[in-house]
Amino acid sequence: MKVLATGATGQFAGHVVSALVERGIDVRAVVHDPNKADIARSYGATETISADFTDRASLDAALDGVDGAFLITPAFHPQATQLGLTFVEAAIAARDVGKVVYNGVYHPSLALVNHASTRPIEAALYASELDFTVLQPAMYMQGLDGAYEQALSDGTLIFPWSKHSKMTYVDYRDVAEAAAIAFTDPRLSYGTFELAAGGMIDRVELARTMSHAARTTVNAQDMPAPPAPSPDQPDGLAAMLGEYNHHGFHGGNPLALHTILQRTPRSITDYIDELARRHALSVAP
Repeated sequence: MKVLATGATGQFAGHVVSALVERGIDVRAVVHDPNKADIARSYGATETISADFTDRASLDAALDGVDGAFLITPAFHPQATQLGLTFVEAAIAARDVGKVVYNGVYHPSLALVNHASTRPIEAALYASELDFTVLQPAMYMQGLDGAYEQALSDGTLIFPWSKHSKMTYVDYRDVAEAAAIAFTDPRLSYGTFELAAGGMIDRVELARTMSHAARTTVNAQDMPAPPAPSPDQPDGLAAMLGEYNHHGFHGGNPLALHTILQRTPRSITDYIDELARRHALSVAP
């Protein structure tokens, strides 16, 4: 089986390439910057191809000869919906593509731009004759990496929302594994699944978890004032941060992910412990 993987050089979706390869799937990776082709190959891609989501002809070429496709669109891109729809249209028209796995977003029913923009893409898949699987992952734990290093540096954990906001996380490696399973296991065909590690955690508890793992003191703090929007700030980002500040990012039911993986998903404690081990190795003499 050969799968076209979008986002193959990214911090997150690169994990999907590795997960596909681990299940014996041949991967053709979409690479926007040819200078990053080696990144996709380091994840295990056997082939790379340049494709532009705004250029239907390049998508047709990228999808030619593959059995399936993994789709992820850039968050907050002003044309995110149209990019996804163009990709789905190309997949429908492709001769051999029978399966599309779409990486959407947790709680797409929210009115937030980056959530609502995924709904038409899901609808297009539902209306197609393709075998689809829609994955709706929560906040990625990998997004904590920089915050952890900063917390070790100055002892504070600060995000642009309340330290008491309860948030829902998932390890993106578990999402990647679920995506790979969807290409080979018919149990996931024609299904839509919210993916979360389990439970919710606020920044106070997150700081406590980091303190324990790093054997130092990390304090959760709030920003003295909301950050001023920058001229190049993506549309909808301020609204998302306001939502997090007032309501958090609720959910955290792990049943779907546990069932798909047939194991317990990686927890936030597991992930922070791993960050601590990685940091210790990086500073060891």
